Amino acid sequence: MSRPYATGEQYERWYITECCRCGRRKNKAGSWPDGYVCRTCSDRAVRTRGICPCCGEDRALPGRRPADGAAICTTCAGFSQSFACARCGFEDKLHAGHLCTRCTFAGRLAGLLDDGTGRIRPELVPLADSLLAMDNPLSGLTWLCTRNGRTDSPEHLLRRLGRGEIELTHEAFHTLQPWRAASHLRELLMACGVLPAVGKQICSFERWLAGHLAGTADPDHARLLHRFATWEVLPRLRARAEKKPVTAAGRRHAGDQVKHATAFLRWLSGHGLTLSTCRQADIDAWHAEHNEHGSNTIRAFLLWCMTSRLTGRFRLPAAVIRQAAPLPEHERAELLGRLLTGYDLPLRPRVAAAIVLLYAQPLSRVVRLTVDDVIRDGDQVLLRLGEPPSPVPGPVADLLLGWIDKRDNMKTATNRNSRWLFPGRRAGQPMHSDALAALVDDLGIPTVAGRASAIRQHVLEMPAPVVADALGYHPVTTAKLAAQAAGAWSRYAPGDHLRSPSSWNPGGTHDS
Repeated sequence: MSRPYATGEQYERWYITECCRCGRRKNKAGSWPDGYVCRTCSDRAVRTRGICPCCGEDRALPGRRPADGAAICTTCAGFSQSFACARCGFEDKLHAGHLCTRCTFAGRLAGLLDDGTGRIRPELVPLADSLLAMDNPLSGLTWLCTRNGRTDSPEHLLRRLGRGEIELTHEAFHTLQPWRAASHLRELLMACGVLPAVGKQICSFERWLAGHLAGTADPDHARLLHRFATWEVLPRLRARAEKKPVTAAGRRHAGDQVKHATAFLRWLSGHGLTLSTCRQADIDAWHAEHNEHGSNTIRAFLLWCMTSRLTGRFRLPAAVIRQAAPLPEHERAELLGRLLTGYDLPLRPRVAAAIVLLYAQPLSRVVRLTVDDVIRDGDQVLLRLGEPPSPVPGPVADLLLGWIDKRDNMKTATNRNSRWLFPGRRAGQPMHSDALAALVDDLGIPTVAGRASAIRQHVLEMPAPVVADALGYHPVTTAKLAAQAAGAWSRYAPGDHLRSPSSWNPGGTHDS
């Protein structure tokens, strides 16, 4: 087996076992001639493409010119081995059958999605086309590899899809395992139009609910929880999704409502009670034994029980809403300065943290921004968070535009044409807000306190209704914040103040 050598020369000595590019040594001597290149350097060299400085052709450049070490093509380097694909002629790392990575990937997909007729199942052709169009087919080929002989890999799921063993419905994906691979595959199917588009968080909740109900020991409890989730929790999630995307925090809250309802039913059974025999004293005892979060979360279930006449009428404690203490203004300014001058810091969390500290945006909203929300108006850059778009200061604008040009997660079928400002690893989805929050936390940026400081400063400098419109807040929220900050704009009336009412007379009344 030949390898791309540093100069293309063939040596007769067989005792050198050190890679001439990275210095890595083999365990056993006498395996390769002088000029040996290890597998990692070989694969990297073959994937290097460009204009050969010797012949001027656009080809793979695995060789090295002896004079200056410049990357050159196989012909100019004098290689005896060809790296051209036997099927398409493209120069690349070759796999079985002397095929390039893309042709190998296409063959694997065709075999997995075969419906038994030797062709890809017709309904799955859009999925195959989407996967084969990715910029980096090696990622797709790696994704298909079976791990240690396991039968729950993406390869196994695709084979079952091709044979028709898995129905092309969302319900069929709720119980598939492993759930991460199944969720990723479902999102790919939605992105290419094979499955109807459904919100990611709603899909996640439905999959979790099926497993939670299956693990509930008491059948009566499981039936009651199913009714609660079907007629109370899920309709609220879907209604919220019609107005704006459900966040990961909203999905967790819905799951907490079902989990606390489950715990409450177990607590009743442990005390020899049922919903019909539960009294006000029992409700008070439950609240006394649980923390503030539990009291707030169980409220929806108890209200539903009363509305459905499963219990009597109860007096429930008022929900408690805590607000984070804001950062001192000088600390927020110092953090912004560190983000703008921290050139050694990773770019993605710097951009996200700057948006949080400047515009008081939660990260769940930051990840929903798209590149179309960044507007270039001449020399000015605007960020659309509400209406009108907010101006972006020059240094932050440079940071933002620099990130748009360097976005990652863009070379696979997942987000090849993504418009998300922070593309994720799932098809059609932005980056998960929790993952972005972890990166921002690593920079030492307190996002909650920073948001509180930013919105407080905005309502002190501008009328609360204007802040609400520009930053996407509810007017009641900004009005409360303005009152708490003792702002002078609390009685400002929203609307267009450039137009005067038709009945208004600047010169006074007709009677004067």
